[in-house]
Amino acid sequence: MALRRILTVDTAADMAVLKQISTPVPAVTDDLRALMDDMLETMYDAPGIGLAAVQVGEPVRVIVMDLAREGDEPAPRYFVNPEIVETGGELQAYEEGCLSVPEYYDEVERPSKVKLRYLNYQGEAVEEEAEGLFAVCVQHEMDHLEGVLFIDHLSRLRRDRAIAKVKKAARAA
Repeated sequence: MALRRILTVDTAADMAVLKQISTPVPAVTDDLRALMDDMLETMYDAPGIGLAAVQVGEPVRVIVMDLAREGDEPAPRYFVNPEIVETGGELQAYEEGCLSVPEYYDEVERPSKVKLRYLNYQGEAVEEEAEGLFAVCVQHEMDHLEGVLFIDHLSRLRRDRAIAKVKKAARAA
């Protein structure tokens, strides 16, 4: 496993990749599992709870996630070619952050429940329902697969403020 660089919104080159629509994966292979292992290690190191492949420069439809709380046993999840097949519940506002928009958090409204379909780490088809933080995280990461960042759900002023903050932090580092 290897740590990969997480693309951020502070450079035009990174932003161009982050805005790409990710392509479906033809099959779950050993190479794809190696990518998912790298993504998980990168996400844990950041630290974060979800990461889409495009965030490490691989515009393919792959997400990793771990919603275990600090001190709990890790519970990694892998989503290959995920798709939301149904949304439900009320819209709920949730304060979101993103490893590609470091140190910036803002509220985004999303459906409180989703039903999703995907292939797991072994390439098996899975269909399940998600709610609460799981539903929020799935929708957030799936937005990445469509070239959408959580700040794209904000007003232009708030989005520009977020990008300026990340650029300023990058210059200071």
